[in-house]
Amino acid sequence: MPPIAETPEPPYYAVVFTSIRTELDEGYDAMAARMVELAARQPGFLGVESARNDVGVTVSYWADLASIKAWKAHAEHQQAQRLGHQQWYQHFKTRIARVERDYGF
Repeated sequence: MPPIAETPEPPYYAVVFTSIRTELDEGYDAMAARMVELAARQPGFLGVESARNDVGVTVSYWADLASIKAWKAHAEHQQAQRLGHQQWYQHFKTRIARVERDYGF
C-alpha cells in the first residue's frame, strides 16, 4: 500500500486510532501487519496511513459507518483488540470522523 492512502471523492469516513505503547513488543508487529492485510480485504475499506514516534497514529478510511462497524466486530480484529488492551497499549483513543473535503498534490 502507498504511504498516503488514495481515497475517493468525499464523503467517506476516517477512523483515527492514536496510542501510547507499553514496553512489550512480542507479537505486535506481526499482528499490526495482519490487521492491515485483513482490513484491506473488508468491504468498504479504502486505505490506511500510519506513523509512530512517541504517539502512534493510524488512520483507516472507510466508505461508510456500516463497514467500520463490521470491521470492529470481525473476530480476528477483536482478538487483536483484546491483546492491545492486555499487553501493547498504555493508552489509546479511537475517533471516527466523516471526511467532507480532501485535497493535495
